[in-house]
Amino acid sequence: MEHGYSVLMGIFAGAILLYAGLMALTKDYNMLPYRATNSVKPKDPKKYMTRLSKAVALAALSPALSALTSLLNMTAAVIVLIASMVLFLWLGVKIMKGVE
Repeated sequence: MEHGYSVLMGIFAGAILLYAGLMALTKDYNMLPYRATNSVKPKDPKKYMTRLSKAVALAALSPALSALTSLLNMTAAVIVLIASMVLFLWLGVKIMKGVE
C-alpha cells in the first residue's frame, strides 16, 4: 500500500472532526470521558463544549495536513504533523482560555 500513511491519517482526522462536530451540535457535557468530567466543572457547560469542539476540530487539522503532505514527501509529512500539532494545540489553549 503506497499511500497507507495518508489514508490512515485521513481516517484519523475524519474521526476526530466527526467527534468535534457532534460535540458542537449536541453541546452535551456528558460526551466527554468520565476522567475529564471529574477534573473540570464548568459554570456554563454549553459554552464550554462549544469552545472545546472548536479546539478539538483545530487539532484534527494536524493529521489532515500531514496526510495531504505525505502524498508528496513522507519526511515533510512528519515535520508538518509535529509542527502543526504544536501550533494548533497552542491555539486551542488560547481558545479555551476565557471559558470557565
